[in-house]
Amino acid sequence: MIIVRSPLRITFGGGGTDLPSYYERHAGFLIAAAIDKYVYITLHRAFTPEYILKYSKLERASLPEQIEHPIIRESMLSLGMNGSGHLEIASMADIPAGTGLGSSGAFTTALLRALHAWKRSLIHPLELAEQACDIEINRLHEPIGKQDQYIAAYGGITCFRFSPGGKVDAWPLRISDETRYSLEDNLLLFFTGYSRSASSILKDQDSRSKTNDSSMLRNLHFVKDLAYQSQDALESGNLREFARLMDIHWKYKRERSPGISTGCINDIYECAMANGALGGKLIGAGGGGFLMFYSEDKQTLRRAMRERGLEEVRFRFDFEGTKVIAD
Repeated sequence: MIIVRSPLRITFGGGGTDLPSYYERHAGFLIAAAIDKYVYITLHRAFTPEYILKYSKLERASLPEQIEHPIIRESMLSLGMNGSGHLEIASMADIPAGTGLGSSGAFTTALLRALHAWKRSLIHPLELAEQACDIEINRLHEPIGKQDQYIAAYGGITCFRFSPGGKVDAWPLRISDETRYSLEDNLLLFFTGYSRSASSILKDQDSRSKTNDSSMLRNLHFVKDLAYQSQDALESGNLREFARLMDIHWKYKRERSPGISTGCINDIYECAMANGALGGKLIGAGGGGFLMFYSEDKQTLRRAMRERGLEEVRFRFDFEGTKVIAD
């Protein structure tokens, strides 16, 4: 049996500039961090000559092109696995999909890494991320960016530059151990209680970027600049400045599309800011999922969020990326 895990992620700044509709004309930049919450894929030889797929439903197919799950189907076809089966694939996750932590990208990288292990072939994180992007963006035409696939493949706290033509440069954020420990201690994640599909929100951004909508481009330019400022704040150890920039980032992000936030999420955010949070943002495209806050008064913030009925998910950073854990 082959078991692969791929980390979920949080974004520290620049989200939205990793969509091709933006970076192909203006170049994108963001900082993302992998966390120790994972998507798992298991591969096992099946007794019968078929593909048995277990995810949110049970599926059986004789050939890869008959598989309903689009990512599984296209991943297998892209790797030339077009014969009959004898293969069982199952997935599970620490946190459900649709909560803004990059589960789709983590699923795709984990699946591809497992299929490569099944074929006894090695793959570099850069190639793994590009293959995952090809599946989701080129083959399935999802209006998404590249950060989820790249941070899942690489792990760590990583800076990404997205250049016209598709080239991606990745390098670790240069922070001290003390700053990293403070981030792990003072960043808190709370589930809003809402799951959502990011597609409609990202489609709006994608289409407006393609038509050179001036307000959307101004917003994304500003958010990219905030990401560079966040890099400077983090690398200098100025976490209060990082928190302040997160707050500004969230306010600008909300202006992109009416679906990004809700009255309830706004109320929760204001409550957090009045009870110990120095800055925060909604993780992912918007509409639901997780709110992340930086706080040096965690007891007060946790109490206020508990009273609102929000569940906290505690985490540490992951520095291994997509990894085979059993073979």
